Amino acid sequence: MLDKFITPVIKPILTPIVIMLHKRGVTADQLTVVGFIIGMLALPLLANQLWFGALIAIALNRIFDGLDGALARHANQSSSAGGYLDITLDFLFYAAVPLGFILANPEQNAIAGALLLAAFIGTGSSFLAFAIAAEKFALDKPQFKYKSFYYLNGLTEGTETIALFVAFCIWPQQFVLLASIFAAACAITIFTRIYGGYQTLKRLEADSHSNSI
Repeated sequence: MLDKFITPVIKPILTPIVIMLHKRGVTADQLTVVGFIIGMLALPLLANQLWFGALIAIALNRIFDGLDGALARHANQSSSAGGYLDITLDFLFYAAVPLGFILANPEQNAIAGALLLAAFIGTGSSFLAFAIAAEKFALDKPQFKYKSFYYLNGLTEGTETIALFVAFCIWPQQFVLLASIFAAACAITIFTRIYGGYQTLKRLEADSHSNSI
């Protein structure tokens, strides 16, 4: 929900760094992989209840995630392969954070963490599945033209997810409450994406059929 507002604010901040990285011959895919490795350090840190260290790993991962796409666009190296690598590693990172809290305190966090992981599967699959169909119909990306594939909007997007992870690290004792609330918000996103995506594709298919007659 907030991604379309946050991105224009962050872009000017990243530009000088992107220019410097490009001059040094760094590639977007390299940033993606390094950022992923840093982000995955949050898993053992969370499992050992090292909240501040995990927060730093999460923050650095998100900085690298912003830089890789910006660098790809600056260097005219945007590609489907890079987009695929980026989103795949992002979802592995997203799953690692709830898992870290589950490992930190299984008795208290297991159920809420499992609900959140299930919700992440729903939000991720609902927009990735739509992206496949959107490619077929060559749908325009009015709000996310810089993305390598179509992003279906929702109540819970990347910005909200990272805000949640930060809150987890600041108030780890509130993990169950925060994870449960966010899982419920994800459920709304899943419903609206499935309903809206289905209706959109149904209309597009009907229009395509009528045009072919």
